[in-house]
Amino acid sequence: MLERSALPVPKAIERIGGLQTQYAPSAYLGLWSRLRSFERAALTRALERRSVIQGTLLRMTIHMVSAGDYWPFVEAIRRARRAWWLGATSRRAVEREVISAAERTRTLLADGPRPRRELLQALGVDGSTWNGIGLWVDLVRVPPSGTWDRRSADLYGLAEDWVGPPAATEQQGIELLIRRYLAGFGPASIKDLVSWSGLSPASLGPALGRISLRRFRDPDGGELVDLPRAPLPDPATPAPVRFLPTWDATLLVHARRTQILPERFRPRIFSTKTPHSAPTFLLDGQVAGTWRVEADAIRITPFERLSPGTERELDEEAERLAAFHGATRVDRIPPSTRSGTSRTGPERNRST
Repeated sequence: MLERSALPVPKAIERIGGLQTQYAPSAYLGLWSRLRSFERAALTRALERRSVIQGTLLRMTIHMVSAGDYWPFVEAIRRARRAWWLGATSRRAVEREVISAAERTRTLLADGPRPRRELLQALGVDGSTWNGIGLWVDLVRVPPSGTWDRRSADLYGLAEDWVGPPAATEQQGIELLIRRYLAGFGPASIKDLVSWSGLSPASLGPALGRISLRRFRDPDGGELVDLPRAPLPDPATPAPVRFLPTWDATLLVHARRTQILPERFRPRIFSTKTPHSAPTFLLDGQVAGTWRVEADAIRITPFERLSPGTERELDEEAERLAAFHGATRVDRIPPSTRSGTSRTGPERNRST
């Protein structure tokens, strides 16, 4: 995020290890922050042309990945996901039922994609069982669902029909997972990699042994690993203003080592009432406030007072975000009372 890239959409998604997309617009906003001249239609076209695939993948959450990464990711995590889901005794009791329902799902989708509600009704299962079914039959979320204009990713198809037959082994998939994670988040610890991938250290071990890695020590003496030619910018490198969506992976626990989110602000980004992060903006590479869409405005709330120069830079990027989002103005809210000032309303109103 130091400089917007000209990479094609699928390659950009590979570079950052996939996009977490429980909320479909997050993918569009995450790419807008990282790519030069990105337009919303570019990601929708990539989904329609099947160069980008959306499905339930890492950490049992919805992700978008490139078509080339889809099967390696699936094969890498298949056994771990099934073992996790079956971990509860009550679920082991219905394993045969779920496998049978998965075969019926395959039959129901033989003629093409169908909405989730139709599949649940035809199968006679609840949402919990449906989640298990997806571990024994590979499903993708098919556009136009799961896009900017139709945000609920509730239209399912068979992965073999949408992507093509599986084309990777489990070990090939695990090795690619490691490379994708380190490209996006390295240097990192093995613990970070475990948290991101959902795989155990034992599962990762053989693939880690085959990859040539750079090794570092963190301030506490722990080992960090990275890819051999991965860039390491100087800590003094200036970073421009960037806006991040909810669910952006750089803010999740496995990415704490990136130091993008100051720990004193973490409680203001993540709430115990909701599992997702608030949309945020970065100043000089650090989370410095939140933003939201309200009616036809982008409303930005810094956590602390800003210098006039920083305010101008933030407002200019916010205006670009407003144009991308289809909003007509930007409102900047004064820092809240937790930063020592009152929150009385918009500080300024800038028309786009």
